[in-house]
Amino acid sequence: MGTTAKEEMTRFWEKNTKSNRPLSPHITIYKWSLPMAMSITHRGTGVALSLGVSLFGLAALLLPEQFPHYLAMVKSLSLGPALIYSAKFALAFPFSYHTWNGVRHLV
Repeated sequence: MGTTAKEEMTRFWEKNTKSNRPLSPHITIYKWSLPMAMSITHRGTGVALSLGVSLFGLAALLLPEQFPHYLAMVKSLSLGPALIYSAKFALAFPFSYHTWNGVRHLV
């Protein structure tokens, strides 16, 4: 009869501890650089855009009213200009960053 995965892992770690082998390097050993930060941000904005478009499409399918109704509802909240411009920036930044970083990559 074979061993379980838990027993195999226990045996592996005991053997590793006895031999004083170093663990594989992790992200903490790397020096952060601009290309690394840009790559991570590019991936993050891609995920955010995918989620945003998916949620917007799902909302368009499932919500009972048409878009103008919800737009009027947001306008009736009388939000200040600082909040409006912050929201616009939060929507425009991921799109423009992801687009221009993709163009930079292709060039």
